[in-house]
Amino acid sequence: MSSVHPLGLHHVTAIASDPQRNLDFYHHVLGLRLIKQTVNFDAPEVYHLYYGNEAGEPGTVLTFFPWPGAPGGRRGAGQTTTVSFSVPEGSLGWWRDHLTRLELDPTDTTTRFEEEAVAFHDPDGLRLELIAHAATPHDPWEDGPVPGEHGVRGFHSVTLTERSLDTTARLLTGTLGFSPTIEEEGRARFGVADAGAGQIIDVVADRSGPDGLVAAGTVHHIAWRAPDDETQKRWRGEIVETGLGVTDIIDRQYFHSIYFREPGGVLFEIATDGPGFTADEPLLELGRRLRLPPWLEPKREDIEAHLPTLELPDA
Repeated sequence: MSSVHPLGLHHVTAIASDPQRNLDFYHHVLGLRLIKQTVNFDAPEVYHLYYGNEAGEPGTVLTFFPWPGAPGGRRGAGQTTTVSFSVPEGSLGWWRDHLTRLELDPTDTTTRFEEEAVAFHDPDGLRLELIAHAATPHDPWEDGPVPGEHGVRGFHSVTLTERSLDTTARLLTGTLGFSPTIEEEGRARFGVADAGAGQIIDVVADRSGPDGLVAAGTVHHIAWRAPDDETQKRWRGEIVETGLGVTDIIDRQYFHSIYFREPGGVLFEIATDGPGFTADEPLLELGRRLRLPPWLEPKREDIEAHLPTLELPDA
């Protein structure tokens, strides 16, 4: 068992094909706040849009690289195939009505591991779930377009689809400090800390389906929370000892990151809780203008010229 373990999910990053459509959906439909408007630091001709609760607390943040015209991806093995959010118990009826009015074809309410869930897809086909949970981990964005009593309260979990459950399970429990909690019908759940909402990963075994293809409508990577830089360094050392390839620590402006692939091929990140999204703009102004890291600021004029204009929601 690892001597360090995550506090839970930090963020999830996916790929979209149209930045305006992406913003409209996650703001108006899911009621998330655009907390950071920046660019992909490795490909600054592309936006990197961050959504979350009011302050963008770790555990609430879903981010996108919206490549205009990107082809659609394919869900399959070696991929994070579902992103699940936590909503209050008793809210799923409201959400089904809301999604149905918007012609998003939500599923009937289903029960899994004694929790009720509704599934649907974003405009690029990314599979999303809303799971009713008694102990919701974060406050919603009260000033958003979704009523606060029904609002999204951070992540519930993510689901990985793998050829082999065993190799991924060994990494989760041996290196990353998760504990197995429950298993049914080819789905195994692992949790960290209290194994509450935001601290859960499900792994589904699929030995006959297609391999996943990462493009629009799929998850690029999932990130786990490290409380500070020192913990992240110790964790990196333990991952190196397993023989997995892991990056150096990378400055992502709002957190520090390392990346590696688990044995089934899913890209994992470990991200620090700080410095946070108010490092370069105040809380009330989050997401209102394009922010660039210091090393890209000299190229602002050229970067802005190549980015499509975003029509932001009213402040």
